Amino acid sequence: MCAACGVPTHVPLDDVGQPTKFAALRNPSCRVYLLGGALAMMADNVEHVITYWVLWEKFHSPALTGFEVFSHWLPFLVLSPYFGALADRHDCRKLIQGAQLLFMSVSACWGLLFATGTLRVWNACVLLILHGMAGAIWMPAEQLMLEDFVGPADLPSAIRLNSTARSLGILFGPVVGSALLLGLGPERGIFCNIAIYLPLTVLMARTKYTGHTRGGTIPKQRVGALAAMRVFREVSKDRVIVAMIVLAGLGSFFVGSAIQTAMPAIATSMGVVSTGGASGGTAYGVLLFANGLGGVLGGLLLEGTGWLRLSVRAAMWSTVVYGLSSALFAVSHNYVVAALLLVVGGVASLAAMSITQTVVQLLAPREKRGQVVGLYGVAANGLRIGSGFTVGLLGAAVGLRVSLGVSALAMVAGTAVVAGYLALGTRRQAAPELAAAQAEVADAARHDEVAELPEMP
Repeated sequence: MCAACGVPTHVPLDDVGQPTKFAALRNPSCRVYLLGGALAMMADNVEHVITYWVLWEKFHSPALTGFEVFSHWLPFLVLSPYFGALADRHDCRKLIQGAQLLFMSVSACWGLLFATGTLRVWNACVLLILHGMAGAIWMPAEQLMLEDFVGPADLPSAIRLNSTARSLGILFGPVVGSALLLGLGPERGIFCNIAIYLPLTVLMARTKYTGHTRGGTIPKQRVGALAAMRVFREVSKDRVIVAMIVLAGLGSFFVGSAIQTAMPAIATSMGVVSTGGASGGTAYGVLLFANGLGGVLGGLLLEGTGWLRLSVRAAMWSTVVYGLSSALFAVSHNYVVAALLLVVGGVASLAAMSITQTVVQLLAPREKRGQVVGLYGVAANGLRIGSGFTVGLLGAAVGLRVSLGVSALAMVAGTAVVAGYLALGTRRQAAPELAAAQAEVADAARHDEVAELPEMP
């Protein structure tokens, strides 16, 4: 049985086992990278807080608000395989530095537009797209760097801790962003935010790891966007990789970022009694904090206890728990219960994401690992655009509570389909083996020999 995926007929990965608790922290470069990555993710969210507030105050445009979400995830949806191909063939340090420099350049442009009063809808849209593109460049290179830091055996630990660090950045980003906005104003605040990107940029100039030091350098060649997209067809031959990518896409497409969109409406509909006298705004803040806290606690809990092993079964059950907790949150009218459900959902979401991403990265062909990671990014990040349709548009017709509940249950149903897809593949692979064994038994019987017939897996 494969130690990574749990499928009986899959080729086992002998060098992958259950890693030591917090194993990735044994590598000094990985420790520093996790801190720099958390700061960069916090800076990303600080920029969102400041720019989204300024754009709303200046234009009061619901369409521009929708474009803010769309533009952030569109580069992940369209360009992730291409950026993954670049990570396969180039120094990942330089790609990460390029992404951070693009982040900083966009922040500087925001500051100049704010200070000179020349902000317009068209240049805001350009900067929003460039900001999303920086994130899409960063992601595949980061995953190859993590594996280069710690090796395949400790990769599950590195991915969990990196997800936890990112969750910390997402958790504290709005706090720091609000402080900069209120304390320094949008112009000075956005310029100060540039400094938060610097630690990760400096680290990439000092580390010896390139993303390829363990696996060897892949010969450089020109990679076009269409050539990078061929990975879709090649990956379809491996049912386990396909299943993991689909699981990640289910969570992004049906729930994704839309659960945060539904929080204000759900918080204000709970009433004064269920919130213990707290206002709708206070309830919304606590629910938002609980959602972020779940990701942080989930990473620390899973890394420190080792409760979940690296397997397809664990990934599917984590996705189911994420979907059910989101559905229950949608119908909850109790403040405390809703917060607890968000924490549970955050833990399950982090578990599902870290397991699916690790399995995909370990099973991907070495020479195209970045492209496969990019394909995973299409599902895990790019498809978050879809949650605006599954929850937002449906919510306009039937209400946000109903739309979120239906979308979450659809995610659970999709997970059941994935489980059936894997089970069918396992039986199809086992059928020729069983037929050969039956022929061997028949041949042995003709020669009065004894042979055992294996059971169907």
